[in-house]
Amino acid sequence: MLTTLKTVYTDTRAADLAWALGREPLPALATLDVELTGAKMQLRLLGASHQVLVEEEQGDCSETVACIPGSSTPLPLGVSKRLGEWEYEFAARVESLSPGQFAGRAQELLALVAEHPHGLAGVFPGSPHAFTALLAQRHEGALMWRTWHAYPQDGQLVATRTRVGARMPLPAAL
Repeated sequence: MLTTLKTVYTDTRAADLAWALGREPLPALATLDVELTGAKMQLRLLGASHQVLVEEEQGDCSETVACIPGSSTPLPLGVSKRLGEWEYEFAARVESLSPGQFAGRAQELLALVAEHPHGLAGVFPGSPHAFTALLAQRHEGALMWRTWHAYPQDGQLVATRTRVGARMPLPAAL
């Protein structure tokens, strides 16, 4: 699903993004409810980026990547945590692109997400390449989602990847 967000573009630099687990739902400009084999997910576009809420038998999970006033947790390159019965893995990277590369990558990602049944993308007013996009799926028993946060004025694209799945049992000793 592709939508034009009715707000000002508030997170204007990749360096302003912060990461948080367990936050309460924040006000959303657009949402997409997704059900993936027993798991309920809500993909949320915020004025300041994204939030993903997960409800499953093993528990709940809330991930927020956004400009969070007063947050002291910058966007990490990687996180691996245990959340109750789950293993949570998060990775982020910032790509710096030329204006031509940026425009092409933006069009490619927006087309991919807009046509996907579990995808949500929002374009901010003022630039067709200022957007936040989310794409969810289930793979080998785990819930996975990818996000993209575009900053055309700096030629930066922030890509994140998250995997949440049941803890893997330790192998039996030989």
